[in-house]
Amino acid sequence: MERVIIHTPFIKLDALLKYAGLCETGGEAKERVQAGEVKVNGEVCTMRGKKCVPGDTVEVDGRAVQIAEGQ
Repeated sequence: MERVIIHTPFIKLDALLKYAGLCETGGEAKERVQAGEVKVNGEVCTMRGKKCVPGDTVEVDGRAVQIAEGQ
């Protein structure tokens, strides 16, 4: 599992997918979230604006990333 470091209290799910390299574009991220292809902490999530915080795990196509807090 990869770690993605953020320097803010949270990051929105669609932005995280692009930032972590799980999706090429914001448009692709939006489509994949709305299609139910993204899991947050093991649960399918269809809210692209969901606030993801350090400790959360996001998974797409078998690739998983864990959000970590940066200094």
